This record gives sequence, C-alpha cells and structure tokens, in this order.
Amino acid sequence: MAQSDPKKKVVYREFGNSDNSSAFERGNRDMPINQQSLRVQTTRSGRKGKTVTLITGFQSSQENLLSLLKQLKTQCGTGGALKEQVLEIQGEHKEKIVQILSQIGYQVKISGG
Repeated sequence: MAQSDPKKKVVYREFGNSDNSSAFERGNRDMPINQQSLRVQTTRSGRKGKTVTLITGFQSSQENLLSLLKQLKTQCGTGGALKEQVLEIQGEHKEKIVQILSQIGYQVKISGG
C-alpha cells in the first residue's frame, strides 16, 4: 500500500478507514428545558480567591448556552464564560440565578454550602 504523504504513515489499521472525524463531531442533544436538572454552586478553587457561580447539568447546544449566558450576565450585571457545558458567572449570585432559571422553566437546585 503506497502512501502519498509520508507524515500520514499508517502503522496499524484493523478495520475501516482512518477518518474518525464524525465520532468527534457528536453534538449535544437538546433536551426540553423542563426536563433538564441543573445544579448551581459557588466556588473559589483555582481562581486566585475570586468567587465564581457555576451552573452545571446542561444538555443543550452551544448556541442555546451562549444566549442563556448572555441573559444571565445581563441580569446579574457581571461577567461570565462558558467552559465545557458549564456556565461560570463571576461573583456570588446563587439565589438570583436559581430564581431566573426557575422562571425560564429549568429544574434548579443549589449544590454545596
């Protein structure tokens, strides 16, 4: 078997082709809002003493999470980020975020102390 590109040298292949890009492109299945169970917690670990409110448990697309993040940042009056299906809001806003998300229709619980 002749290879055209010496950098893409195949050492061993048992079955199929070597293109597995479809396996890495799995999108998150959008669950209805009322079926998602979210956890809200605050933490300081790994953030140089800064308090951050984390919202976990989303089963939604990246676009939906970004629009929700924008809404939460606006209503809390602070910054935030989306990292691996986890929303991070700067500051301690547990009660306010729980109230906002439950009004939207999510099932929300406060996690941790």
